Amino acid sequence: MSNGSAGIVQKLWNYCNILRDDGLSYGDYVEQLTYLLFLKMAHEQTQPPLNRPTIVPEDYNWPSLLELDGDALEIHYRKTLENLGKQGGMLGTIFRKAQNKIQDPAKLRRLVADLIDREQWMTLDADVKGDAYEGLLEKNAEDVKTGRPILHPACPDPRHRGRDAPGTDANDFRPRLRDRRLLANRPRIHQPSL
Repeated sequence: MSNGSAGIVQKLWNYCNILRDDGLSYGDYVEQLTYLLFLKMAHEQTQPPLNRPTIVPEDYNWPSLLELDGDALEIHYRKTLENLGKQGGMLGTIFRKAQNKIQDPAKLRRLVADLIDREQWMTLDADVKGDAYEGLLEKNAEDVKTGRPILHPACPDPRHRGRDAPGTDANDFRPRLRDRRLLANRPRIHQPSL
């Protein structure tokens, strides 16, 4: 991961920690980040040098979020997600059933204005954006608080015992048993000896 990617990942992760203190899960954070980044990058595509036509209705575009603060921002963001989910085509598909999970308007404003708006996301190399999401996933996997991996309870590695996701039950083992049977019954391919 390049230094630029690492810096962006660190900024994104630091802000995730702030929101998690308010009870926002990691998955919710990534979801909200995805919606906001989509709106920001859709707006960037309408600016020079790309000058593409907008795909987001003007009432719900990035500048409409950027100009608001406080409760007005939180209300408008909620309406934006709801109304974009009602649009036709790919836009409606992306935002279908989207909900605002960031309840503190000050933190939403900070995410919009200080974190996302300060970057020109379309000018970043695709690898940087991929590295950013990959870095968030890696940091989540390392995180003991909420990023615990879902592991098989009978995992022989003692470091993983007792770290299963809550709510696992006997049904969780069925795919593993099926996979073992498939592996046991698979045709053997013998390579000729030289």
